[in-house]
Amino acid sequence: MARPVAEEEEEKPLDPAAENVRRKLVRFMMINLGILFLAVMVVIAALVYKMNRLPGTASAPVADLQVPAGVALSGDIVLPVGAKVISQSLSGNRLSIDAELADGSRAIFLYDIAERRVIGQFPIRNK
Repeated sequence: MARPVAEEEEEKPLDPAAENVRRKLVRFMMINLGILFLAVMVVIAALVYKMNRLPGTASAPVADLQVPAGVALSGDIVLPVGAKVISQSLSGNRLSIDAELADGSRAIFLYDIAERRVIGQFPIRNK
């Protein structure tokens, strides 16, 4: 039984020039895959580093504030005269206060518990 022509061509060894080109391509491919793998590892490491960093490292979280046993934290939060607190929200050492001002408009005040001061005021406006 005779073999097809395509099978005979596949079994023949490559000539030395073609074998050299094949070896160079394989080496080129391995080097590029290594560089690509290294680049992906650097990106993943950067993402993990960024995710594990604590935001706002300048001030301590509420849990790290030194409060003597049996004593509660206290302080004044100064809002404009006539302001009425609508709601509040606590996140870490930041307190967000939604307030209705004397003129009927609303604003959000951002208070830092560790620094004990208002660090931002954001008026709420209708378009």
